[in-house]
Amino acid sequence: MRRAPIAALLLGLLVSSIAARAEEALSLEGKIALPGVAGRIDHMAVDPARKRLLVAALGNGTLDVVDLASGRRVKQVAGLHEPQGVGYVQKPDLVVIASAGDGSVRFFRGEDLAPAGSLSLGNDADNVRVDPRTGNVIVGYGSGGLAIIDPEKRSKIGDIKLAGHPESFQLDPTSSRSFVNVPDAGHIAVVDLGVVRQIASWAVPGLSANFPLAIDGSGAVVAAVFRRPAKLVLLDTKTGATTQRLDTCGDADDVFFDAKRRRIYVSCGAGAVDVFQADATGYRTAARIETSSGARTSLFVPDLDRLYVAARAGLVGSDAAILAFRPLP
Repeated sequence: MRRAPIAALLLGLLVSSIAARAEEALSLEGKIALPGVAGRIDHMAVDPARKRLLVAALGNGTLDVVDLASGRRVKQVAGLHEPQGVGYVQKPDLVVIASAGDGSVRFFRGEDLAPAGSLSLGNDADNVRVDPRTGNVIVGYGSGGLAIIDPEKRSKIGDIKLAGHPESFQLDPTSSRSFVNVPDAGHIAVVDLGVVRQIASWAVPGLSANFPLAIDGSGAVVAAVFRRPAKLVLLDTKTGATTQRLDTCGDADDVFFDAKRRRIYVSCGAGAVDVFQADATGYRTAARIETSSGARTSLFVPDLDRLYVAARAGLVGSDAAILAFRPLP
């Protein structure tokens, strides 16, 4: 007869413990409203010198520019066709936007966001990365390609064919390799930007729909997140061997390493950010922080020590917003 109160007490302690761990991992520092922004929000980038967050508001057809010092939107570029990817090139000070609707890559001056040229990739231009070795812009697009673009000339100078549309991809900080999620092909593609071709592919049996991907600062570990079922998978970058598989939140779209704290953050459309902490034996689940339904995209900025999560406008009239989380401790 006394088991029910004991069970309730244990459940209460468990819930309190989970809440305490969440509070110890990330603290919500503030919300930056994006009034008038409707629909899905896709990826983000940062202009570090100006401390501006660049937000690709896909459903709204805009690029929204947030001043992080004041915590408010200071500029909006309209007339885009489903902007998905955005990047900032320090030299020659350009914002680069890739749009799915018309397959375009458009360039804007960093200083005032005045138009500075464009080129067409055909269709479904998506994620944008800047190669720190060369300054070239890499854009995933179409039914299977990575375009290498010279930002000075606003022209495509290379093309790497893939077996399907590329989702998230990351550049190896220690070599000319890049790791690319290709969910339609059921694998992670390994490409060499130096020789401009794919050199390997890695499959993870039993998992599909791999969208987010990250690589740690040492270039030793790739983190790929699968949606079916929802798993965080860690792979050795030398061999492609799986080293860990961990349960995570559903509908993930971004993942990041926090080297300072030896953590991984996964943001999910199910309405949560999962935090994984490394210890002597590997990574373990550390906390789950609630966000809002559909808040699947995020950006971790190590130099600012902040995780920014994009929350779309609610069905009951709440504005879209950027949630700014401060990692703890």
